[in-house]
Amino acid sequence: MKMQEEIPQFLYKKLEKQYEENIVKKIIEGYEKQKPLTIRINTIKTNIEVVKEKLEKSKIQYKKVKWNEQALIIENAGKNIIKELEIYEKGEIYLQSLSSMIPPIILKPKEGENILDMAAAPGGKTTQIAAITNNKAMITACEKNKIRAERLKYNLQKQGVKCANIMVEDARKLNEFFSFDKILLDAPCSGSGTDNIKDEKFTEELIKRSQKTQEEMLTKALQILKSGKEMIYSTCSILKQENEEIIQKVLSKIKAEIVPIDEKYLIDIPLLPVDIKGTICVCPTELYEGFYLAKIIKK
Repeated sequence: MKMQEEIPQFLYKKLEKQYEENIVKKIIEGYEKQKPLTIRINTIKTNIEVVKEKLEKSKIQYKKVKWNEQALIIENAGKNIIKELEIYEKGEIYLQSLSSMIPPIILKPKEGENILDMAAAPGGKTTQIAAITNNKAMITACEKNKIRAERLKYNLQKQGVKCANIMVEDARKLNEFFSFDKILLDAPCSGSGTDNIKDEKFTEELIKRSQKTQEEMLTKALQILKSGKEMIYSTCSILKQENEEIIQKVLSKIKAEIVPIDEKYLIDIPLLPVDIKGTICVCPTELYEGFYLAKIIKK
């Protein structure tokens, strides 16, 4: 396999252990593919028709996405061209990968709900939650890194988000007097479903460190989630070590269970096999990054 030499040998072995040979081949082909630019229309400031019209005026071709009316795949322009457009400058669109748009949709946030985004920077999912709730939820956006928190603040302002409060805090240290109606935990991970695998920082040590953080963050999330309420656990990893194994470990200690993700949200999304029924793992392809999602309800 041409790509086999380009990905770390330890990752190749993990994939071989976890998936059948034909699936490993598919994943490796997905890593190789150059993904097009994808954008999300920011409905706080505009609507799909206005954006389409402005793109067409600029001779920019796009394709729609079946499962998300607010997403467009840009066919003939790169990041630099899109960033020069007025719709980008005004925060009417947001550059976001398709896979990362899935968690807020599956979370189903509603107006008036108290929602926590546990690892919020740079703000793609936070701004998406604000847009879905018409800027009428109460969002707490957590980010422990000061520089990343500044980037988050900038993006929230640019996108016209008025309903979010930024906490420069490690979400694992949140006081337990907090309680939330919904939580999005897009956990820090190795990025094994993304281009990150070509980075020298992508190591077995990174996976181990990520696992520890993921377990601690999911435990904290379930402690501060209100009983009977739901949360999303997601990563841009396709390794069970960072996904199913973390969930099984935490759910063995806390009273919570998996809520099966409704397949009507998954039109045309390429999926990998999973160990926990009702969770999903997106396969890396020419359009998608590898991504894992589980919806959990606290008992």
